[in-house]
Amino acid sequence: MLRLTVEALDLGPDVRAVGLELTDDETEEPVAGPDAARVWALALTRLAGEQPSALDFFAHLDRIRQFCRENDIRFRDTAAGGLAVTESDTEELARLFERFESETFGARAGAPVEAGDDELERAIRQRGLDAYHQAYPRYLFCAICEPETGSLTIVSDELWASEVARRLRAALKPLPVSVEMLM
Repeated sequence: MLRLTVEALDLGPDVRAVGLELTDDETEEPVAGPDAARVWALALTRLAGEQPSALDFFAHLDRIRQFCRENDIRFRDTAAGGLAVTESDTEELARLFERFESETFGARAGAPVEAGDDELERAIRQRGLDAYHQAYPRYLFCAICEPETGSLTIVSDELWASEVARRLRAALKPLPVSVEMLM
């Protein structure tokens, strides 16, 4: 059984953040692999809801671009030289999470994804995911994805820990692996 812990994080007075941690119920070690990839992909698609969303990659772009092309996963090259994966299919995202679980990458959901956000995309290429600190108020959420360590950190003015848990609780039930959620 997997355990998904959802908790409010204190990242300072000007940031509302929610931490998600996926661990093995018995060993309490972070979980990676296909089951974890499904959980993370489902979590991001459910949290985004009807909002456009993207995964932001800023390193190893040739490998990611090639994987996306070979698997018909939607993406676009950003003006700043990064890569934004705009695929919304949960299964395709799970394949991406599994293949690149050793990478740290970002995610964002909200109207600016659809129009493109050159300012943020340039900042990501310069400063990495720290760029989300200034940009997240324009979005439903921004997130730092670290699949290898079993963690996802969400920054949002709209999603509290309780709302994240509410959106995910029912969505996790149909997964082929049992996931217990704790708050």
